[in-house]
Amino acid sequence: MLSAILGIFAWAVIAPIVARRWPRHAGWVLAIPPAFLTVWFASFVPGIAAGEAVREVTPWIPGLGVNLSFYLDGLSVTFALMICGIGALIVVYSGGYLRGDAMLPRFFLFILAFMGSMLGVVLADNVIALIVFWELTSVTSFLLIGYLHDSPQSRRSALQALLVTSLGGLIMMAGLILLGIVGGGFELSELADRGGFLREHPYYTAILFLILAGAFTKSAQFPFHFWLPNAMDAPTPVSAYLHSATMVKAGIYLMARLAPTLGGTEAWTLTLVTVGSITAVLGAVLAVRQTDLKRILAYTTITALGQLTMLIGIGGTYALETFTVYLLAHACYKGALFMGVGAVDHETGTRQVGELGGLLRLMPVTAAAIGLAALSNAGLPPFLGFIGKEFMYSSTLGLAEDGGMPALGWVVTAAMVVSNALMMVTAGLVFIKPFLGARTETPKAAHEAPIGLWLGPIVLAAAGLGLGVFHGELERLLVAPVAASLAGRPMEVHIYLWGGLTPPLWLSVATVALGIVLYLGWPRVKAGFDGVAAALRYDSDRGWDGFLKGLVKLAAAQTRVIQSGYLRHYVMFTITFTTVAIAATMVAFDALTAPSLMELDAPYTAWALALIVLTATAAAVLATSRLVAILSLGVVGVVIALIFLLYGAPDVAITQFMVETLVVIIVALVLARLPRLTAFARPNRRSALRDAVISIAFGAVVTALMLSVIDLPIPLDLSDFFASRSLTEGFGRNVVNVILVDFRAVDTLGEVLVVTTAGLGAFSLLKARPKRARRESPEDADATSSQQDGKPSVIEQNGDRP
Repeated sequence: MLSAILGIFAWAVIAPIVARRWPRHAGWVLAIPPAFLTVWFASFVPGIAAGEAVREVTPWIPGLGVNLSFYLDGLSVTFALMICGIGALIVVYSGGYLRGDAMLPRFFLFILAFMGSMLGVVLADNVIALIVFWELTSVTSFLLIGYLHDSPQSRRSALQALLVTSLGGLIMMAGLILLGIVGGGFELSELADRGGFLREHPYYTAILFLILAGAFTKSAQFPFHFWLPNAMDAPTPVSAYLHSATMVKAGIYLMARLAPTLGGTEAWTLTLVTVGSITAVLGAVLAVRQTDLKRILAYTTITALGQLTMLIGIGGTYALETFTVYLLAHACYKGALFMGVGAVDHETGTRQVGELGGLLRLMPVTAAAIGLAALSNAGLPPFLGFIGKEFMYSSTLGLAEDGGMPALGWVVTAAMVVSNALMMVTAGLVFIKPFLGARTETPKAAHEAPIGLWLGPIVLAAAGLGLGVFHGELERLLVAPVAASLAGRPMEVHIYLWGGLTPPLWLSVATVALGIVLYLGWPRVKAGFDGVAAALRYDSDRGWDGFLKGLVKLAAAQTRVIQSGYLRHYVMFTITFTTVAIAATMVAFDALTAPSLMELDAPYTAWALALIVLTATAAAVLATSRLVAILSLGVVGVVIALIFLLYGAPDVAITQFMVETLVVIIVALVLARLPRLTAFARPNRRSALRDAVISIAFGAVVTALMLSVIDLPIPLDLSDFFASRSLTEGFGRNVVNVILVDFRAVDTLGEVLVVTTAGLGAFSLLKARPKRARRESPEDADATSSQQDGKPSVIEQNGDRP
């Protein structure tokens, strides 16, 4: 499986070369690996249907227990088949749709890289690997949505999608890592076996909602649904791929994958069913308000995603059966509709409902594809969409009658009837008016699209019909294995086209009748919804813009406080935060100790040296001359070196002596070129008191920390390791030196690089000074700053100047 993922990424790198070498046939050539992977994954289906699962592990970071592990079961193989199968058709479609586009090679690179990222998401068994691939989907989808980068709207939509999904991804990452820590491992297949323990854990609620935040943002659940319609600014191949079988299904996959681990609780059911139902109804209502065919399909995608989320939340036999059926049905009909609408737009120059009509004779193959897909979208027999809708009603009725939540079950059932009826309206808008309506003039002379544009739609539309008619094999090969993956155990499933005169059938009939009535009165329905929207005066897209503006204002206000430009403030904030963090941690872990000073085994010499340190520190604080201050600090450093020497650390003491000597010399040379200290170092009493409080608090907290460390048992394993291996592996008898230049060589190298980089930065700043400033001598600067009206000037500061 790792080879399959890496192969797609490698093919993405090669894709621009192929597109430049054979531009007319690039789509057909580049579709070969995805098509091959579709067949390859299909070869695992019989074994998985028999109860097998394939797991592949490649060590990645063994020390942290992180592996590139992949798991292929009913759920992951179904998603892999959709990603590769529909992906192959999309690549062919892209070659025809974007033919002649100068950026086509780049497009193939992006879409194949996205395909590899999605494969990684659905195949990853390790939580860390899943997070990596999840973020790759966000980045590659950003590049795809913003493909038309010359358009400000396209760039805005891409950035919006990236910010929303990445924000959710960061929150989700915290939840997944917490899940791994609490569950005692980072393999999803192993965590599923510990579901009972995790559901009883005190951190369960936090884990659940952190993970759902990522899933909801990725799959455009309310209130994060607004980014998906805006993503329609991308070319149609992107919309068809991302919003039928891949990106927006990533969150659905994650919730389904974690259903055995986190599902079955009241919090799980209430959250997913409520959010999913609201999303489904809201998406359908917004869909019938649109006149742009792509935006209609975008909002119906939101509806389908909400219904899938609701089904995962319900659980139970009917819901798990319905999940697989509806997942495949939606992938087939939505992919076909998007590509079909793109072909209409490509050949007519418009996708506005009011500007299209009479295309049946001019585009018969495209009309057949869109017509078949629209019937599945409407949930009519014998299409797979009909089975999905029928079983959806069985699921919601089961929640009302046997699920222990009767009120919620009946409300959700009514919501599904409304949303499915509105889905019928959108199916009519996409097919009836453009193809069966009166002939209209279009910006371009309409004609049938080339084979590259109608092959994908016709294959997917036919698949929706074929899977509905021959549902027996679908039940055995995919529905049962996926249901077992979601339930965490083998399940008996049975799907059918005709189950008798049952309540779900009557609900289907009511849905069709309501859908027909609403379609016939669509202008009035649209006007009514538009009036409600105008009365509410709220738009989630504008709400997001307001959120961003508020965030920028907050950042600006915070920057004005924290990034004041004064070094004094930066040091103050850093020390204050460190003090609070250490103190809070010590209090939280009950680490405060108060040993008696008489218990400290220290010779009189050490006490005398400590007294010298305190005296020198006081001298440095009270000094009115920079030279006195730096010499006092030098005394502090030298005395500390003597303390090291007193306690048997000559190497550290010698290093301390050298460092202190160099610091005193270098800093003294630098300070000699600055204006007099008295011109800047006379803070008022209030700021002096503030600085004293912060300094004393910091010193007290660090002292308390050191006293706590003294009381802790010190394991000698590491010390014994260095002492025993210093000569044999480091080839040196000086253990300290061997640690620094051998065992911690990379650490030491990093420190050297930091110092070198800082020196280069300072040198660059000095070289970048204006020539006039370089020529001005320190004496001139000092004289200018200290002489006004023939009198020395001493600045009374409030402590907030550098």
